[in-house]
Amino acid sequence: MATPLERNPVVGPLMPYRGVFYPLGFGVEICTNDRQVLEAANEVWGHLRPRQMSATVQMRIAIGESSSTECPPAPTVRAQRYLVSFIADAENHATCDLNTGFGFACISRIALQHRLYFRYHFLESMAMVLVAPISAPALHAACVGRHGRGMLLCGNSGAGKSTLAYACARAGFTYTSDDASYLLRDSEHPRVAGHSHKVRFRPSSVKFFPELQGRELTPRLEGKPSIEVPTSELPGLITAQEARIHSLILLKRSPSAVAELRPISTGVALERFHESLYPVAEIRKLQIAAIQQLATVQAFEFHYWDLDDAVRCLEALARTPEPIA
Repeated sequence: MATPLERNPVVGPLMPYRGVFYPLGFGVEICTNDRQVLEAANEVWGHLRPRQMSATVQMRIAIGESSSTECPPAPTVRAQRYLVSFIADAENHATCDLNTGFGFACISRIALQHRLYFRYHFLESMAMVLVAPISAPALHAACVGRHGRGMLLCGNSGAGKSTLAYACARAGFTYTSDDASYLLRDSEHPRVAGHSHKVRFRPSSVKFFPELQGRELTPRLEGKPSIEVPTSELPGLITAQEARIHSLILLKRSPSAVAELRPISTGVALERFHESLYPVAEIRKLQIAAIQQLATVQAFEFHYWDLDDAVRCLEALARTPEPIA
């Protein structure tokens, strides 16, 4: 039987360890030469089950020795047609082929030991690159639900999506995602999936939520630090991996603003999602068609400042009867 140290001189280390995981409910097979890779994957996705029978994409992750004792830098991400690369340094890099559903990474042992770094920058990022563009286009939006009505909280980076989503969750809303929601293309009604097992905050969120004090920082792809907290460690939260969407809410937080929802054209709200679509024409066409599922839902600009007032306003929206189509 092959051992992790055996090596093919042409293709590199053999990959005797294998596991299948279900990020967003879609199958991802991981082959590797180090059991710790599967342990990391189990930490992230071990609680998830398949949402349907679908093709499984594959990731091969080779762990090698390190020439440094320091955590590697955040990788640079580049894309050309169906190829996406993640390059941190000569010992830590990955390439994903969306056309074949295959990704390969070379990771140093020191990077693997920095578990949050490895999970965020390579393991989770590769899986989402392979799964999301075709099966579940990514939307830059948080998602919460109340009384069975899902709300997408949209806005630019720093608009307060994660902060408001968690404030809602503390008040009894169902939490699905912080700042990335994935639109399910195979759904009859607009539905998103999210990483409901965790919440990521900016360090400034500590002033709103004292329970975040003392949490470890996790570097993000954009170079902005964050605090990642498993929802299992936040008492009383209700979570759901998926949510049916009834409202698009564009956040406009500003000092002295009184919480107010102002109806806007749904088309205007949807245009914001087009900015982050994949640049390949064939994939982009599929993603635009998926986004049109949201054309039937209500859209609002949400002007607010105080979080408690904002939560009360969204509670009132959830209790308001929907207009008859």
